[in-house]
Amino acid sequence: MVLPEGFALPPVPYLVGLLAAVALVGAALARTDPLVSERTVLALAPWVLVGSSLHALFVLEWVPEVVRPLLGTPSVYLSTFVVAGVVWLAAIRTDADPERALGAVGTLVALAVVGYALGRGAEGGLRLFWPLFGLLVAVLLAGALWGATRWTRPSVTAATGAVGALALFGHALDAVSTAVGVDLLGFGERTPVSRAVLELAASLPTAETIGVGWLFVLVKLVIAEIVVVLFADFVREDPQQGFLLLGAVAAVGLGPGAHNLLLFVVTG
Repeated sequence: MVLPEGFALPPVPYLVGLLAAVALVGAALARTDPLVSERTVLALAPWVLVGSSLHALFVLEWVPEVVRPLLGTPSVYLSTFVVAGVVWLAAIRTDADPERALGAVGTLVALAVVGYALGRGAEGGLRLFWPLFGLLVAVLLAGALWGATRWTRPSVTAATGAVGALALFGHALDAVSTAVGVDLLGFGERTPVSRAVLELAASLPTAETIGVGWLFVLVKLVIAEIVVVLFADFVREDPQQGFLLLGAVAAVGLGPGAHNLLLFVVTG
């Protein structure tokens, strides 16, 4: 298996409606052909947090039954795309600075969803220490790796800019949060490929002394660094497509990492 545990399509009526909404919003965006820049990707980043937080609520069974099929995996990605796409289209038509509007609305929605989760979780007590520790370590690792890249390959950081830094941070957050969850909080890993790396680490002599998460962190950071370096030329040649795809790379790390931390805070 290569699909994550819990991967399931929603019931047919939800699936048909969701795919139709995705097609309509996608077609509208294609007709509008908005400029995708570094600022656009950064404006979309809060929407990644919206999707990951909504999925955390789904896992915790803190959402109304009528919307649950829209917030599982992979439905939540499509649902978030539809909402973000509608906001983006509205911002393009009504705002002189659509990136600012897109990012502002996404931030407000993310704060509302996270705030709701924290409010519900506070009833049983929030567990902040290890999630905040993981966030701090991820920031430090991503900062150190970005600094090293800037020193050794300045052309890469110049080309990819803040989106490259976001990609490194997103995957550092995913890796460190997974390590914290597995080694310190007793959580498991739902993705088969990631689980295989953790199982390999468990077979090493270091498993008893420093745990198994370190290898996952190392592998994720190496892969993220390679991807950012390889994307530099693509971004230079075609900034619109390059930033869009590098933003997708960042989202693949940022979403699961934020999801992990929110679950850790409200469930320990």
